[in-house]
Amino acid sequence: MRPAIARGTTQRMAIIHISETDATHDFAGLMAWVRLGAEVVIENGSLAVAMLHPAAPVRRSIEECIALLPTNSEATIDEDFAKDVAVAIEAHREPLNVPAWD
Repeated sequence: MRPAIARGTTQRMAIIHISETDATHDFAGLMAWVRLGAEVVIENGSLAVAMLHPAAPVRRSIEECIALLPTNSEATIDEDFAKDVAVAIEAHREPLNVPAWD
């Protein structure tokens, strides 16, 4: 069952409104929509009772990133580090498709 996209869209993806009954019949299908970026509002009559949406990406602090480096890493953080990071970001402006397990 593919839920109908209803009652509005955002620039990111659709907002899908579906009844509790319909949600129980195809939860896997709803999760497929969520993985694509949709938000799903589960309703009981006209009352919204739950919302499914993509999880926020995990963000690491610089300390956590440094701790992940191998002990034999030659990475250095010097006065040019911020400039190097800015250059790398500008070189790769396309969206990052992070695997679900990361």
